[in-house]
Amino acid sequence: MAQNIKLIVYPVKDVEKAKAFYGTFLDIEPYVDSPYYAGYRIGDQEVGLDPNSKIGPIAYTDVKDIKSSLQTMVKVGAEVVQDVKEVGGGLLTAQVKDIDGNVVGLRQQS
Repeated sequence: MAQNIKLIVYPVKDVEKAKAFYGTFLDIEPYVDSPYYAGYRIGDQEVGLDPNSKIGPIAYTDVKDIKSSLQTMVKVGAEVVQDVKEVGGGLLTAQVKDIDGNVVGLRQQS
């Protein structure tokens, strides 16, 4: 199912303060910079900051068919935290919780 983990999203309380920290930590400016999300690219890896999330960090894996992958995860005991939704530009995401309460994400590029 998974191709690899290319995105890790951290929940943040203050996106401006978080951008100052992660910009310094990663030594780059965000390629996406908005009040609801900031994203940094390091090679083919992305680090995201989400001021609307209360859980995390969340590792996202890229999948070819997000709906099928989500169903497969549920069959092995995952609980859906966020059903498939478009988050912009045709990008689809979903989140599931494992049996220990850890949340991971699925991501499908269009």
